[in-house]
Amino acid sequence: MLTMKSPDRGHARYGARGGASKTPKPHPLNNTNKINFKAINEAAIHSLPRLLARWLPGGKRIGKEYIALNPTRADRHLGSFKVVIVGHRAGAWADFATGDRGGDPISLAAYLFRLRQGEAACKLAEMLGMRHD
Repeated sequence: MLTMKSPDRGHARYGARGGASKTPKPHPLNNTNKINFKAINEAAIHSLPRLLARWLPGGKRIGKEYIALNPTRADRHLGSFKVVIVGHRAGAWADFATGDRGGDPISLAAYLFRLRQGEAACKLAEMLGMRHD
């Protein structure tokens, strides 16, 4: 059984009277200012066909787009969920049936796996063998 140790009253987080400070300690995944979103997105774009085959199996490439069923809803027909895989808009995606859209692989991962942007960036970086800090 995991037990919590009572806080050390001398710790800097606690004031002179022992109460917790009003400034919350940042959660590591909420602290997105240290995540290199640009580098992670660039690396993901280079691996986009492989990532999409893994995330959206059964999809197919048509021209500059990867077209697949949207796994976040009861999608039965190819055509409304698309990801641009080449060119200056590579990584942009949209579900034209729902209006959901994003501009990069991190936002796609966040959407598909219901994550925050920072969490999606960290998981994507790990998947690509990158450091995310």
